[in-house]
Amino acid sequence: MGFLADSLHRINPSLTIAMATKARELQAKGRDVISLAAGEPDFDTPQNIKDAAVRALQEGRTKYTDVDGIPELKDAIVGKFKRENELEYKRSQISVGTGGKQVLFNAFLGTLNPGDEVVIPAPCWVSYADIVLFGGGKPVFANCSIEDGYKLKPQTLDKAITPKTKWFMFNQPSNPTGAAYTRAELKALTDVLMAPKNRHVWVITDDMYEHLIYDDLEFFTPAQVEPGLYDRTLTVNGFSKAYCMTGWRLGYAGGPEHLIKAMCKLQSQATSNPSSIAQWAGVEALNGPQDFIPRNNKVFKERRDLVVSMLNQAKGIKCPKPQGAFYVYPSCAETIGRTTAKGTKINNDEEFASALLDEEGVAVVHGAAFAMSPFFRISYATSTDQLEDACKRIQRFCGNLR
Repeated sequence: MGFLADSLHRINPSLTIAMATKARELQAKGRDVISLAAGEPDFDTPQNIKDAAVRALQEGRTKYTDVDGIPELKDAIVGKFKRENELEYKRSQISVGTGGKQVLFNAFLGTLNPGDEVVIPAPCWVSYADIVLFGGGKPVFANCSIEDGYKLKPQTLDKAITPKTKWFMFNQPSNPTGAAYTRAELKALTDVLMAPKNRHVWVITDDMYEHLIYDDLEFFTPAQVEPGLYDRTLTVNGFSKAYCMTGWRLGYAGGPEHLIKAMCKLQSQATSNPSSIAQWAGVEALNGPQDFIPRNNKVFKERRDLVVSMLNQAKGIKCPKPQGAFYVYPSCAETIGRTTAKGTKINNDEEFASALLDEEGVAVVHGAAFAMSPFFRISYATSTDQLEDACKRIQRFCGNLR
């Protein structure tokens, strides 16, 4: 019998974090590395939010709080859901955790039993499948093709659902593809979930990139489009992306009261409450000025357009234009089987990413990490100058392949 738990052997370290860490290590050694691996806005947290945290410190709001959030933050979240998503919740239906990842962790570990299946559109964020596996469940990938803009088709969703399906894990705008859905496209998916044979399936919707949406597309969340799903949907969101608060570690969800209570029970024996200071900053984030969001989005959209244009000029790279988040997910299929300028043969997207880092100092995350190859993810949440330099390096790298 091994010393480590069997559940630990079912998961892998986060590959996005691993690539970002490797890039930082190379930079610390003096290498000229541009990291496009981390999903982190380069904008600073807005000043009014930082000021709210300082006030909380000065006023002594540094004690333990309720396990799953202070009442003031829950009220702000209730207001946000009503104002922006037309969803009515009570305080008792709100859970606040140490980042959106903990909220998802609580939901899956609090509900999954061995053999339970979770349908996950792929490509998908690296942590979804591992959290499901850790909880004893089985991830079932529903593939979304580049030809469809990486959007899940209703027939694909319906085919993936079985009597063992407990959850449908939905994320839009998507990490890693940036794919975003119209109301009609979302309604087609919710219609599948409302079919009598599928009414045993619950929905977790990860709306972390809700406000990062472009080209006049309007955001909708599943329980908003289909009120019939309200009683079996957990709507997850957070502060890290739109509010530029990645390091504050604060996420939240709204859902049925019995599920929220179960998640609180689990959290009470894990981390207990999120940082009291971060929670007061979160109150200000939701209730304070929102005008910085469209300003940031204008910059993100310009960066998206630059990256898509330059990548499509790289030999062997095909890059669709996404409508949300701050990622692109290009295909590198035409580079597979070719040899780099240093003589390295590229056999898969992981080797593509490794050679690109080694030979040109550009860190990206390979597609296998997101359950779909041969692709790679680029985060354009960094300076325009760095993005332009990185894309020129990618063009040179691909142009030298033989």
